[in-house]
Amino acid sequence: MTVPKYLFVLLWLTLTMTFTVYLEPSGHHFDIDPDETILDAALRHGHAFPYGCRSGICGACQGRLLEGELNYATDRPPPPGARDMPRGTTFFCQARAASDLIIEVKEITAVENLTVKTLPVLVQTKEQLADDVMRLYLKLPQDEHLRFLAGQYIDILMKDGRRRSFSIANMPRNDHLLELHIRHVEGGDFTGYIFEQLREKDVLRIEGPHGNFFLRENSTRPLLFVAGGTGFAPVKSILEHAFVEEMSQSMRLYWGVRGEADLYLDALPRQWAQQHPDFRYLPVLSEAPPHWQGSTGYVHEAVIADLAARNEDFSAFDVYVCGPPAMVRAAFAAFREHGLDEARFYSDAFEFQAPKTGG
Repeated sequence: MTVPKYLFVLLWLTLTMTFTVYLEPSGHHFDIDPDETILDAALRHGHAFPYGCRSGICGACQGRLLEGELNYATDRPPPPGARDMPRGTTFFCQARAASDLIIEVKEITAVENLTVKTLPVLVQTKEQLADDVMRLYLKLPQDEHLRFLAGQYIDILMKDGRRRSFSIANMPRNDHLLELHIRHVEGGDFTGYIFEQLREKDVLRIEGPHGNFFLRENSTRPLLFVAGGTGFAPVKSILEHAFVEEMSQSMRLYWGVRGEADLYLDALPRQWAQQHPDFRYLPVLSEAPPHWQGSTGYVHEAVIADLAARNEDFSAFDVYVCGPPAMVRAAFAAFREHGLDEARFYSDAFEFQAPKTGG
């Protein structure tokens, strides 16, 4: 069967055409290819869109479609609260353009002056903090610095083109040496490599900084942090930065894990609590042993109970939540029911790469 020539021409035009995305209220615009997401195109052109997981889970990248046609190529679950969002709400990390677009998005000025770099890094230190948590210290090349905001992440670039995202655990002042907390994922090829094969003095390639989970330093509201597992890493970065900057508001951290061994740096927040009178630390175990005297159950439920016991309301806080997607979604929904202002909820959902199957 001979395919008409005009079909090849039509296919070529479809693959090579570009559209234009116009931004409200800033008036900015940029070109976008049909095969890239709106978020990827925006970042490629240097526009600071809000985003977090880049997987259609956390909901941080939402905005509104005012005019135009979109394509979605994902079977991801909807972000938290998606059912209750106004008509036209769009998640830019998943949406692709099928025409010229006019969209409404709140561009973030705090990250505009940060430069995303691709750099080689030396594995300076590899330290096992728990059975399934490894700490890496990555040294940047001499005379290189990576400017980032407390709470952001980097991508480790793999030889096959894939990338793995990890939050930066150190504060921005130490921008020549990056600290990562990496949890071993059962069946995960990359985390298996980190634990079993990676050696000190090995060289990796990174790209960053990325992400909109960072400390909003212009706010004077009390800060409430909820970390799940290695979601402690970016919270550590934010808190250490806040302490050094001598921020005046009160802060508290709720760290939810399964068992005591999963509180892999438990002594550190306990030390902060001793050094800073306006900081509180509450670890929460979902699988607590009989001798455990602290909080138990799901961490977001422990937060709600603690605030209720203190006659406090979520509306007073800036809330930062980082951890597994299910925890982030549950926290968002529950906190909103208890008075949370959605505009004061900042999240980063750690989506783990699915293990390989078959050969």
